Amino acid sequence: MLEDGVNIRKLQVLLGHNDVKTTEIYTHVMNKDIHEIKTPLLALEDDL
Repeated sequence: MLEDGVNIRKLQVLLGHNDVKTTEIYTHVMNKDIHEIKTPLLALEDDL
């Protein structure tokens, strides 16, 4: 989900993590560089 641009805070809630640092662990195992992820709005723009 992070690789698809889901906000880490939303993912934190979905996973039931009390601390965002627990969720941040997943950023270290991602295939993409987090800076290359497009926001959902930018992804929609590409579809136009």
